[in-house]
Amino acid sequence: MESTGKRGRVRGLVPLIAVALVAGTSAAAAQAGTTAGAVKSGKAAASADPGCLLSQPGSATKHVIYLQFDNVHLTRDNPNVPSDLEQMPNLLNFLTANGTMDSNHHTPLIAHTGNDILTSITGLYGSNHGQPVSNSFRYYNPNGTTNSAASFAYWTDGVADSSTPTPTDTAPEMVTQSGKNTPAPWVGYTRAGCDFGAVSTANTILENTNIDIPKVFGANSAEAAELKANPSLAFTDFVGIGVHCAKDSTLCAGSPNAKPDVLPDEPGGYTGYQGLFGAKYTNPAISPNGPVTQVDGSTPITDANGVKGFPGFDGMTAANSLGYVAQMQEAGVPVTYAYISDAHDNHNTVSAYGPGEAGYVAALKSYDTAFGQFFTRLAKDGINKSNTLFVVTSDENDHFVGSKPSPANCDGVTIPCTYSQIGEVNANIKGLLATQQNTTTPFGVHADSAPNYYLNGNPAQNDPTTRSFEKAVAAVTATNPYTGTTAPIANYLADQTEMNILHMVSGDPLRTPTVTEFADPDYFVYGAAANCNSPCVQAEAAFAWNHGDFSPDINTTWLGLVGPGVKHLGVTNAVWSDHTDIRPTMMALLGLSDDYAYDGVPLIGFLKPQALPRSVQRALPLYEALSAVYKQLNASVGEFATATLKKATAAIESSSPGDATYLQTDAQLAALGQQRDAIAAQMNQLINGQFFDGGFSPYAHAALAPHGIQGSGHNSAPALISSAKALIGKA
Repeated sequence: MESTGKRGRVRGLVPLIAVALVAGTSAAAAQAGTTAGAVKSGKAAASADPGCLLSQPGSATKHVIYLQFDNVHLTRDNPNVPSDLEQMPNLLNFLTANGTMDSNHHTPLIAHTGNDILTSITGLYGSNHGQPVSNSFRYYNPNGTTNSAASFAYWTDGVADSSTPTPTDTAPEMVTQSGKNTPAPWVGYTRAGCDFGAVSTANTILENTNIDIPKVFGANSAEAAELKANPSLAFTDFVGIGVHCAKDSTLCAGSPNAKPDVLPDEPGGYTGYQGLFGAKYTNPAISPNGPVTQVDGSTPITDANGVKGFPGFDGMTAANSLGYVAQMQEAGVPVTYAYISDAHDNHNTVSAYGPGEAGYVAALKSYDTAFGQFFTRLAKDGINKSNTLFVVTSDENDHFVGSKPSPANCDGVTIPCTYSQIGEVNANIKGLLATQQNTTTPFGVHADSAPNYYLNGNPAQNDPTTRSFEKAVAAVTATNPYTGTTAPIANYLADQTEMNILHMVSGDPLRTPTVTEFADPDYFVYGAAANCNSPCVQAEAAFAWNHGDFSPDINTTWLGLVGPGVKHLGVTNAVWSDHTDIRPTMMALLGLSDDYAYDGVPLIGFLKPQALPRSVQRALPLYEALSAVYKQLNASVGEFATATLKKATAAIESSSPGDATYLQTDAQLAALGQQRDAIAAQMNQLINGQFFDGGFSPYAHAALAPHGIQGSGHNSAPALISSAKALIGKA
């Protein structure tokens, strides 16, 4: 079975006061984001370099703390069991008492850790950052077969295929539509004079020792020699942790181990910058007087062998990740981005928990304790909501696959839940196609709940081989062991035209699948033998939380914002947003800009008036309406994409004479996609131009300027809103 690439899914909120009582946290502690028993002593945070310009005029922001969870839920998987965040009141109440918690936040497609994090930190859909299919993907070789590669690789790496030192696909791992390396997310900060701390955040740190160590340190370096002699130690020393330094950084200047931070394709150039790569070199720079500890301030962070350094990606618990964030901030690194691993899997036994199981509840309790210690430690450092932009989100909501809990009234907190069976339903699509549909067309599959199929030879989407294969996939059925129901596995199908609408076609044509299936989210679809001599459908206990799919419980997640310029709205669903909006919202609040155009827009509804340009303030309702329609037109799981995916599925499944239904629908969808792209681009420029035109040329919108936000031309806001609504209606 192909590597899954897994690293590491709603149903109503309860009042926050009840959440606090469940976990025994006082209302005062909830307001402050602290809890009794937290770290007893904090260090005075070193002042950031005075050359670090983090805030726009009138703003007090001096620090940025960005945290992204792997699969942590705001809403409930079981109506009786408090959700993940309800069991973490130190975090939930900090966000809701001091800022805004957007419960109407969404993923791109496919909804996986790799794509979701990369989309969140760049503001770009996978089509523009290069990893829409993740956490691994396939690419075509010259002979028409495909190889598998990992989505997790350092930002400037080529295709991360561990099976060969010379992948036939020579495009960058992170690739733009023009085939260049995607602009790096730390550049906007380092150019502003601010060091950027990277704590296990996807592709901003070294990810793979064999590729990254020789590249960064040199093939004949001491680090490469360590890799050869002790690969496990080299992973602990050099993977997962780093600092990208500003030009005048004392942190890098004071370290003999700083290395050039090379971004050869960065627009505008990027020379003279350095970075610290790996805990071996980062730890002494940020913690010269002792080891970096968990957030409690006393427990050293170690790997599984007790070696001080990076504990592995699954080991980036809240205690470990937050310990690194706090230490970096205390060392004068004002911008820190961190990943926090999932709490729903038992990483020691390689098994999954169900909602309310004792191990899951205990893991969430440890996360809650860590956040209480974190906020207390930061407060003693003088880092708080008055001077810090806190951004906290989760990559996706995973879909739980398991039996009903026992006892039926279990809540996990006072009555533990148990499950007679847990585990996603694995489906061998090659065996099912051969035995049910007599289809043995050679293909590779990116195994997933949203599997991507790559037919050998890379036939066109209207080729008879492709069309026959797609219809066979649509017809495959299975008996779900949890429900006893026999039904098709596929919920939706997207050909290349529809994948383009869903922002799933990257600038590297060798990575484009022939067709993508969005399966019933109970299923994980993979490719094995072209027979069912071994069962083709069975539950797999090692994994019980599916993602990637087109499914509301997976695609709806959350975003928390606290800090200068952020409104205090508590929990709200008033603004529909997705991961692309996080980056432009942060840059708008900070008065910074990037040297590329975002796919997302600033979340105007969450920003105080003083954080908005005057042009936006003067026509706020119009801008909010423009942004709302733009999201439904352009987002991967917005109204337009949802409607076109349903049409694409029906067309793919059709069997009309001469394939007329499919061909006509495909042509209509291609035309709709082109119209969508044109209108969305104008809307994007009109919105983002108000915030970022003082920065770089991609935001120049000369064609829009004569009309203005309240103008009467065809590119004015009212005209664009009208055109977008009409196009959504056509879809």
